[in-house]
Amino acid sequence: MSIEEAIKQKQHQEERYDASEQYKEERMHELKQTIREKLMKENNQNNRLLLEPEKLSASIWSNLEKETDHAFRDLLLSNYEKRTVAEDIQQQLVGFGVIDPLIKRSDITEIMVNGTEEIFIEKQGVLERALDEDGHEISFNSEQEVMNIIEKIVAPINRKVDESDPIVDARLPDGSRVNIVIRPISLDGPIITIRKFPERPFTMAELVSFGALDKETSAFLEQLVRAKYNIVISGGTGSGKTTFLNALSASIPNRERIITVEDSAELKLNQIDNLVRMETRPPNIEEKGEVSMRELVRTALRMRPDRIVVGEVRGGEALDMLQAMNTGHDGSLTTGHANSADDMLSRLETMVLMSGLELPIPAIRRQIASSVELIVQLGRLRDGSRKVLQITEVKNLENNEIQTKDILKWEMDPKQSTREKLEGSLQPTGEEISQTEKWEGAGFSKYRMKNIPIVRGAL
Repeated sequence: MSIEEAIKQKQHQEERYDASEQYKEERMHELKQTIREKLMKENNQNNRLLLEPEKLSASIWSNLEKETDHAFRDLLLSNYEKRTVAEDIQQQLVGFGVIDPLIKRSDITEIMVNGTEEIFIEKQGVLERALDEDGHEISFNSEQEVMNIIEKIVAPINRKVDESDPIVDARLPDGSRVNIVIRPISLDGPIITIRKFPERPFTMAELVSFGALDKETSAFLEQLVRAKYNIVISGGTGSGKTTFLNALSASIPNRERIITVEDSAELKLNQIDNLVRMETRPPNIEEKGEVSMRELVRTALRMRPDRIVVGEVRGGEALDMLQAMNTGHDGSLTTGHANSADDMLSRLETMVLMSGLELPIPAIRRQIASSVELIVQLGRLRDGSRKVLQITEVKNLENNEIQTKDILKWEMDPKQSTREKLEGSLQPTGEEISQTEKWEGAGFSKYRMKNIPIVRGAL
């Protein structure tokens, strides 16, 4: 046999192998679809089938055995392949398809589905492709499969997703936050973005161990919370604002009555006995029944709270939050999107204007300056780590401008840092907190960090 003939024979064998693999893949898809349809018919007769995992698993296996012995006998599946098919079918029926294992993994903080082919995850602040146990990239078989999962996500909250309403925010049973965008807004197919949260909230001690801040700063912040300073936690998307708010809220004394207000219930103040949790509600299919963040914040003020904790201010509710801070609800906490402490103040101005009240800018700034006392700025660095970057005191109003000063600021250590890992620490700027009344009222003594005074005016 000549070299040319050998090459042609090998090419022919490869083409036959590819065709065989494609045929098997198509038949496997048909098999799964056939069994799913039979199971859905069974579920129509017995509505509890999908709610009882053991019965469902037995029914899947029974139908799988029948089909592979008759209509799909040509597949010649091994027991291992049958178990894999059965697991896939069960995930699609009661879980969330191919992304179900990703949702269950505790080391993944974000799941991003870009159409049918591209699925990304975030682990320890780093984005990467989602892989299965064998190291292959995870993908969906069809766009309809993605839409089926979307329907499962939005059905419990009585929402619909279609061309007339292609953008929806939802929540999974475990509390994970979900954003969904479909065609025609999304040009490349359905987009699902899932932000996961730990079942048990991180403590300040754990954040210290992760390198988000040091022990001294942690102790300082905990004392500020106990002294009932009004604190805004700001940062960009994915900087860890909610996680940090949860950890910081653990410093609130148990004897107080706390009201939490959130778009999606994520805060877990387990140490508080007298705790009231409230969550916004989107409009239903008839565009009725919406309960906004503003309504909840206003309602919270009538519920005799010692403090109000707002998951995140995004709009007109900022005005109600500021009024709460300024009318006897000291120690209130909230978060907001901003790239710096000064940007956070500007955003608060903008959000107050979104309330619909035509307030003059000087009046808005005066309200902010008299309500917010400290801003804790978080950031996600290029190595994926999340850190406290600055702690800023909000002072008074001078010449219609809000005066601020940085008390602590993160400084990178160029000698220890590399491209892969940034090293640094929060350093005192030499400035001291000037608003010491609450500090003194809590009975705290003078405070120094790295032998530099932070609160000199205390007793």
